[in-house]
Order: sequence, then structure tokens, then C-alpha cells
Amino acid sequence: MNITNLKKPVVLTVLFFLPVLFLLFLYPSKHNYKTLDIIKTDIPELSNFVTKEGASIHLENQLTVLGFLGETPMDDAFLALNLKELVYDKFRGFKRFQIVILVPDSAREQVELLENELNQYEFLEYWKFGFGTKADVIAAYQFLKISTVLDSSLKSADVFIIDKERHQRGRLDDRDKNEVKNNAPIYGMSAYDCLEVSVLKNKMSEDMRVLFTEYRQKRKGNFNSTSRRADDLIGDEKK
Repeated sequence: MNITNLKKPVVLTVLFFLPVLFLLFLYPSKHNYKTLDIIKTDIPELSNFVTKEGASIHLENQLTVLGFLGETPMDDAFLALNLKELVYDKFRGFKRFQIVILVPDSAREQVELLENELNQYEFLEYWKFGFGTKADVIAAYQFLKISTVLDSSLKSADVFIIDKERHQRGRLDDRDKNEVKNNAPIYGMSAYDCLEVSVLKNKMSEDMRVLFTEYRQKRKGNFNSTSRRADDLIGDEKK
């Protein structure tokens, strides 16, 4: 038998099943599925912010990763690059997904430089910069459940997940199973640090997958709102 003739169907079979395997990886199984906690409700719309083209920015009906890069975003371009490579590139193909970075109006020139850097290889269609006054930026940040403050340039390394109903999502209990078993004090996670590659690559990516799965199940009518991550951890503690 000609080995060369066998190679083509084998390659085609592998290429066919790769997207299927990706989807199986992306969506947690129903058995292991735990919804992502709502940690603050009713985050206000970004009514005072516009894109560089003057278009409005909406949180409602969008699944948003919200960030703040301050007056000199090019000084911390690596934060945006981490976010692009570890979050945006994974989820850009999903409906209603967007990344929104809020900056003061004074950052327009710096944002243009950063956009050129981010768009070097492809146009980031679902990545938006929102411009507003300094007071608007501070107010938008303070409406969130936060554990840190903006620095003097109105920047934070943290990003936040806002769901389609404008609720902030995160983890009410971020302890691992060993910490639960050892009765460690409860601590949560309301934001994801772009300085920490492992946080974006593991925790944030997992939480985004969980949230997309929740909306997928809602569309199918299979969503159970009583199953929360904190509840499952309490269940583990009782075992």
C-alpha cells in the first residue's frame, strides 16, 4: 500500500476533528460546571464615554472585559499585550464579546500609538478604547467592586468581567480545595491582574469559559441559577 496515499486522508481527518476538540475543551462538562458568581449588580452604562470615532459604548447585552490604562497607556503596553494574547485572542470569536479600556481624553495620542502596536498583526475588531473626563474614569472605576485604587495617572493593572445584564462577575470564594479542607479564611476574586500571566491564562480564561457556558445553557433552556462556585466549595468542605 502506498504510504503517501494514506497521508492525505489522515491529515484531513485530523484537521476536521481539531475544531471539535477545541470546543470540547472550551465548554466545561455539565458535571463539572459551576456558574461564575455575581459579586456586584447593576454596573452603570458607560454613557459618558465614546470611541475615537465618537460612537457610544454599551455594556448591556455584551460580555465585557473592562480595564483602565490611564493617561499614558504606552508606558504599560505590556498589560494590554498580555490581555490581548491571553484573553482577547481566545474569545474574540464569541458573539457579544468585547474588551473595553477606559482612558481620559488626554490619552488620545498615546492610545493611537498603543492601537498601532496591538493591531500590528491583525485589526482588533472587538477591542474598544473609551474616552471620557478624568472624573468619568474615576466614577466608572469606583462603581465596581474593587480592592485597589487607580494610580495618579488613572491606571490599574486589574481588569473586570461584566456580564450581559451589567453585573460584575468573579469569585466569592477563590480558595482552592486544599484551602477549603484546611479551613483557610475565605477570600474572593473581583478582578484579574494583567501583571500576572498565570492569573489571565488560568483563572480568567477558566472564568470566561464558565460564563460563556452559562449563556449557552440559557439559550438552550438548561441553565440552573442555584449552582454557584461558592456553594460547591461549601459542599466540598462538608465532605
